[in-house]
Amino acid sequence: MNNLRFWIPRILKLLSFARLLNILKLSSSYYLSIILHRNLHWGMPSSISIEPTTSCNLHCPECPSGLRQFSRATGKLETQTLQRIIDELGKYLFYVTFYFQGEPLLHPQFLSFVKMLKHQNLLVGTSTNAHFLTEQKILEVLDSGLDRLIISLDGTDQETYATYRQGGNFDTVVENLQNLVRLKKLHHSASPFIELQFIVFKHNEHQVEEIKKLGKQMGVNKVSIKTAQLYEFENGNPLMPGLLKYSRYQEYQDGKFRIKSALPNRCYRSWSGNVITWDGNVVPCCFDKDASHQFGNLRNTSYKSIQQSADYRAFRQQILTDRSQIEICRNCTEGL
Repeated sequence: MNNLRFWIPRILKLLSFARLLNILKLSSSYYLSIILHRNLHWGMPSSISIEPTTSCNLHCPECPSGLRQFSRATGKLETQTLQRIIDELGKYLFYVTFYFQGEPLLHPQFLSFVKMLKHQNLLVGTSTNAHFLTEQKILEVLDSGLDRLIISLDGTDQETYATYRQGGNFDTVVENLQNLVRLKKLHHSASPFIELQFIVFKHNEHQVEEIKKLGKQMGVNKVSIKTAQLYEFENGNPLMPGLLKYSRYQEYQDGKFRIKSALPNRCYRSWSGNVITWDGNVVPCCFDKDASHQFGNLRNTSYKSIQQSADYRAFRQQILTDRSQIEICRNCTEGL
């Protein structure tokens, strides 16, 4: 299915005066901030990420969930926290990325939460390692109205896949994905948009073309090839791909590795949205895995107050002044 044919009708159904006016406020304040080199922020977020849980069944070596090494509290999203988000932000949002760290399907209420978000006329997407996509769970996914489902599959055989997705089973993921495609067709369901995601590492870069073929054979809507975010990269990393086009980093004349994309002093994401952790903390983006920049908590503070807090304003000003001084930004591939 063509991407635009899937998404355009859904986006059009979301349009409202409040959302369009909010986008205008966000965009105008963002571009004016760039011109003036001074933080201005108007409007509410148009997209956010919400963390259902920090729990995960796998042990991926570059993930706090996988390593069980969070420097923050762990747990799962509660109904009242989600309702607070909906009450304050629902009429302004277009899209909710309903995952951050952890495996979302481990949250027992995850799909009922998806329904809560869909009742607000929002686009909702999530990402899963697909080990819990049983036939019954797939039927619940179809019933929930979930718009986008990213399935991680970083290899085309068990050995390659489990090198990074430690504790994972390649055959289980493929079988569950095949059942998802089959049941989606059987129930004549246009959603979810199924995106097969392949993160490129040194050990699997030779399988990029194979995963594209596999995705086509299974009938997914899209195959995404993604560069790997690595915690330790300055002196190289055994997981780093050898082919530069698949690597987020490159070696410079001083022998050190740095991110190869430009790091301009601007970032629309810091104006248009952020991440809300399972326990209600507002943090800037998905690169802040350990929630080191906490601007406030929705359990005891309104979102408007958090958005205009001194810490959040100082963070945006630092982006406009010298973004390279923010550690999480130095690993970022976005921000134009």
